[in-house]
Amino acid sequence: MKQPKKTYVLGIETSCDETAVAVTMDGNELLSNCISSQMEIHQRFGGVVPEVASRRHVERITIMIQDALEQAGIALQDISAIAVTQGPGLVGALLIGITAAKALSLTTGIPLVPVHHIAGHIYANHLVRPLQFPLVSLVVSGGHTELIYMEAHNHFECLGKTRDDAAGEAYDKVARLMGLPYPGGPPIDRLAHVGMETYNLPRAWLELDSLDFSFSGLKSAVMNVIHNANQRGEEIQEANLATSFQQSVIDVLIEKAMRAVKKTGVKRLLLAGGVSANRGLRSQLQARCDQDGIYLQIPPIELCTDNAAMIAAVGTYQWWAGNEAALTLNAEPNLKMSAVHR
Repeated sequence: MKQPKKTYVLGIETSCDETAVAVTMDGNELLSNCISSQMEIHQRFGGVVPEVASRRHVERITIMIQDALEQAGIALQDISAIAVTQGPGLVGALLIGITAAKALSLTTGIPLVPVHHIAGHIYANHLVRPLQFPLVSLVVSGGHTELIYMEAHNHFECLGKTRDDAAGEAYDKVARLMGLPYPGGPPIDRLAHVGMETYNLPRAWLELDSLDFSFSGLKSAVMNVIHNANQRGEEIQEANLATSFQQSVIDVLIEKAMRAVKKTGVKRLLLAGGVSANRGLRSQLQARCDQDGIYLQIPPIELCTDNAAMIAAVGTYQWWAGNEAALTLNAEPNLKMSAVHR
């Protein structure tokens, strides 16, 4: 498809507990990025409650669309395409965003573009500095831990993925075991910066040269540490346990990422996803990349967690490639990246 002079894409993201809508121009200029977080609602439950998240999306989606258009200074008729997260994610939450996107497309005739959530996280970096290929991206979030190779826009090859708990999920579960608030990443990261690595926790390397991840064993190891200490009447050194846990996660993430870089021969590594906001991971990965002569690109904190700007950025390149969806588009909670991006 021939690219128009200006491409304005409305992005919609409702894969979990953020109702997000944004407008981008030409895939890399951010005009608005509106996010309605549900974090305080779900904190009382210690995690995201799917039905509660879906109901909140229903309440907020129309307001967020209006806010995004107003902040961008763009009228709906000026929008070139509507990009929406098709998956993966919570099926009920995804359906709210998809239904809103389809309704807009039906009433305006604006093309509908499906987007993979993980591709969105990668393209959060593109909103800061244009992606340069080839590259490897380490995507680390609450539901995903993956290594993705890209040789061009719209080209995604999975080199490794989690076999059980994602890194962010492990943080939440360990935080719950330690009596820390949800989400678990920030409080553990804060404690890790004042503690010492005194607890001997495992690193799951899996098979020789495997680029897959596994964090369920680490979570179980922390559970055993806490249980054994309670049985003996010993006090857990909270900061030291947080440091030991976080270092176990970071060691595996960094080593696997550098293996992927070496395997593909690339000189550019991207960090993406909600856990990319982790200070320990950011600083240690930067130090390792500096040591190995690899250029590291990390999005700013505000673009690490779920947002619609990243969805609009991917949607721009998908629309330019002619990837449009019919109004029969449905949510795919376990969507494979190859099924939506080409």
